[in-house]
Amino acid sequence: MKLGHAAAVAGVSGLLALSWEILWYRLISFITGGPASAFGVLLASYLCGLAFGSLWVRRACGDGEPTPAQLRLPSILALAAALMAWAVAPVAARLVTVGPWPLVLPLIAVAAGLQGAILPLVAHLGIAPDAKAGARLSWIYLANIVGSTLGSLITGFVLLDILNFAQVSSLLGVVGTGLALALAWLAPMPSRFVLAGAAQATAVLVAVLHGPAFGQFWERLQLKKDYSGQHFPHVVETRSGVITVNDNGGIYGGGVYDGVFNIDLVNDRNRILRPALILAMHPQPKRILVIGLASGSWTQLLANMPGVEDITAIEINPGYLELIGRFPQVASLLKNPKVHIVIDDGRRWLEAHPTEKFDVVVQNTSFHWRGHSTNLLSIEYLQMVGLHLGTGGLFIWNTTDSIHAQKAGCLAFADALRFDNHMAASNRPIVLNPRRFTEKIQQIRIEGRPLLDTSVPEHAKRLAEIQRLISEMPNGRTAYFERCPSVLDKCKDGPPVTEDNMVSEFARSWWSIPD
Repeated sequence: MKLGHAAAVAGVSGLLALSWEILWYRLISFITGGPASAFGVLLASYLCGLAFGSLWVRRACGDGEPTPAQLRLPSILALAAALMAWAVAPVAARLVTVGPWPLVLPLIAVAAGLQGAILPLVAHLGIAPDAKAGARLSWIYLANIVGSTLGSLITGFVLLDILNFAQVSSLLGVVGTGLALALAWLAPMPSRFVLAGAAQATAVLVAVLHGPAFGQFWERLQLKKDYSGQHFPHVVETRSGVITVNDNGGIYGGGVYDGVFNIDLVNDRNRILRPALILAMHPQPKRILVIGLASGSWTQLLANMPGVEDITAIEINPGYLELIGRFPQVASLLKNPKVHIVIDDGRRWLEAHPTEKFDVVVQNTSFHWRGHSTNLLSIEYLQMVGLHLGTGGLFIWNTTDSIHAQKAGCLAFADALRFDNHMAASNRPIVLNPRRFTEKIQQIRIEGRPLLDTSVPEHAKRLAEIQRLISEMPNGRTAYFERCPSVLDKCKDGPPVTEDNMVSEFARSWWSIPD
């Protein structure tokens, strides 16, 4: 094998290896719900596979000159790597419906081992054992690094934005068989034609099995042992992640519950009472910042509150906008002149707009144990949000019942309280006003219909329930509300979330994730 050929093979194999790693990370993250440990678990499996693949090549090649039998190995390995890597996701989707999800990790290790064996093998075949061996190895290694970089960029930033997971998997599988076909011509006769035919047949097999292999793919991965043939009516995939919606309008981001398409305060499936309580906590919100748009249900309610003039909604995944347009109860949000939607990371946007001030900031983001949640729950972040609040401004955010996140809220602001699983905080004392809430909640109309119509008995009953809930909480603690002295006492033995301890992200270990 010539040095140039060896470098080209190293580059393509690097591109494929890193592309597969990106897909497998999305796979493991979706299965586990995206805890902080997900990438570490994947990387450990991946690197173990690479190590054993390299070790096997060392033993297969020995120390002597390349033999004719060894010239068949690159094509065989590339073909086996392509087929095994393509099969990882479909097999994983079926494994998790019958057994524990860590069974997926050995599949990844084996596929990575086959991918990782190609580089040392072509280095052995393409580098003459002379004084320039070191220099030649550096060129092959450079080609592999360039290919790996391109694989990360092309797959992570381009392919996953224009194709879905299954399509990218099959595309990479076909590219892998193409590499095996090219390497077949290095083999001696008659193996050359046998390997070339096998590569072409495998490419056809991948194309033919694409549909059946990835049928009900995300349903199996998300529902696991509860899967029994269900079908998600909506699945949106972007480079930012995978969003699924079930038959009941439940929305899931990255395999984890993310809300419901609902603006009904009576049938409060998504606990939309929480943003509605802003009317009891703030006298007149005019300018609102929403971090985390998701289904748009909360933002739809906020946009129709009396006196609200402007809403800036920050959402990191543009796929939610596609879904919002499909559901009538929130679709008008996309055309509301008061609502300005920005696709960006919420924290990055705040840092880039240090002078922006808001009456209310609403953040209904995901579970505290997921990766990167510290960025939205730490004391340092909460203090940064506080700088964006106007005088008497209010910040409400979801702690998903983390006592560490609740403690951080109490320490970061002059006044704060827990309500349900949320915290409300301000630079001034928070006073709940049930009379103001009653007056303003009845003024809200969405698409011409009142949010609460007290002429309807069940609506009047619901309003009375909320009035009673608010009136029961002047100070101290109830089942729904809790002031900071009580919160801090409850959390006295645990640290608040900080940038250094990332304590909320390690509340759930990867091995404790339910199947």
